[in-house]
Amino acid sequence: MTRPYAVTALFLSLCAIALRAEPAPVVVAPDGSGQFKTIQAAIDSIPDNNAEWRIILVKPGTYKERVVINPQKTFIILRGVDKEVGRTLLTFNRYAGMNDPAAPGNKLGPNGSETVWIQADNFIAENLTFENSAGAVAPAVAVRTMGDKHIFRNCRFLGWQDTLWVDGKRAYFRDCYVEGRIDFIFGRATAVFEKCHLHALDGGCITASSTDPATPFGLVFLKCKVTCAEDKTFLGSPWKAGAATAFIECTLGEHLRPEGWKEWGGNDNHKTARFVEYKNTGPGANTGKRPAWTRQLSDAEAKNYTIENILGGEDGWDPRSELK
Repeated sequence: MTRPYAVTALFLSLCAIALRAEPAPVVVAPDGSGQFKTIQAAIDSIPDNNAEWRIILVKPGTYKERVVINPQKTFIILRGVDKEVGRTLLTFNRYAGMNDPAAPGNKLGPNGSETVWIQADNFIAENLTFENSAGAVAPAVAVRTMGDKHIFRNCRFLGWQDTLWVDGKRAYFRDCYVEGRIDFIFGRATAVFEKCHLHALDGGCITASSTDPATPFGLVFLKCKVTCAEDKTFLGSPWKAGAATAFIECTLGEHLRPEGWKEWGGNDNHKTARFVEYKNTGPGANTGKRPAWTRQLSDAEAKNYTIENILGGEDGWDPRSELK
């Protein structure tokens, strides 16, 4: 016969296990087979101020919506179910200069044009395509990061001008694809792109960093591939004084301008810019015509360009430890 105290102990043990169990993932599907049909509704369902990761599984399909992840929606993982990234598309078409739907009579700037605006800390996206489909009309952002410790793996970012705005503190991109024409990766964040593919459309400029002069690293591209359409493309231009951009051991394709970098018109930002390269290869890697205000890193300097050193900060953050 089972003693009462043994039954009680077993019950308490099972309760403790249940309390420790991770919450079940939230499922989004455009056909109604999940709990929600829209990504925004799924995000809104997550309790504010999480301290542990909450998973939102996104089934394949096209989600035409604008998504805002407010600062209270921390520790969210937005994960496409299908690893074929093109099968899960989050798209919208707002652009700078259009009428603000929330404030008639006012115009949107690049801020407000975002398809996805991530204001919260601790965010992960995987296996998703993010698009601003406004086209060649004006600045139109696909994703804007404003929080800290953001991770994107196996994602695509599609747009024309200002596709990806890294506007927060730290972000990490792994095995991603970014496409656009004008300053299509830009902002003030410290952001590492590792083994990513950057594709420039119709000339233009790939990056426009606005790094704070006191911040050691800005936009850093490690072992990435750069391809360009037939019109000549620049690697980057300094949006603000002290702007920092680095291409380290990347493959630079043809149709990259031989000078590589250009001044930001109307100011002297290039005089304080920290634009560097190291051991790049490919047709666009010849540095013979690079401007005098850019430079090649020494072997000793290049050793500082590790993920741990760039993104670690005071809390020792290593984004690779978050990826399962």
